Amino acid sequence: MLTFEQIKELIELVAERHLQGLEVERSGFRLKIDGQAAAQPVVYASAPAGDENTAAPPPAPLPSRPAAAASAPPAVGAPAAAPASAEKSGHAPGTHILTSPIVGTFYRSPSPDSSPFVEVGSRVKKGQVLCIIEAMKLMNEIECDVDGVIAAIYPQNAQAVEFGEPLLAIAPA
Repeated sequence: MLTFEQIKELIELVAERHLQGLEVERSGFRLKIDGQAAAQPVVYASAPAGDENTAAPPPAPLPSRPAAAASAPPAVGAPAAAPASAEKSGHAPGTHILTSPIVGTFYRSPSPDSSPFVEVGSRVKKGQVLCIIEAMKLMNEIECDVDGVIAAIYPQNAQAVEFGEPLLAIAPA
């Protein structure tokens, strides 16, 4: 099984080198990144389909990672890693940035006919569901990790998001 960080690096590799796609199979886990159809690569993954002994070796070498770096991805809502990303996204200093813990599709509401979980200006509490990210047909509720007020919502509804991409800015209350 690949870590989120390894998957992210593979997606970046496909995008940077303008590859048509990449397919990796390891221990029955299959990952296919299709980079030809859209500006951002599309990721497909499937559970083991058959005997693990028939698994083909990966078509491309995986990045070597130290054991500590290959551990679990950061917690939901981990702050942006570098101040430069704060400047690029245009959010005010002192706001907390909730980032995407996974690659998927961002949804502001639980269903198409429901109202959004939050709007800009909404007061939020730690543990409150702010949005959903759909990944591999699973709906992942993204919870708030601080108390505050929503200052900005970055992606549009139904927009593809990448691991670590800013989702919402939350001003401390």
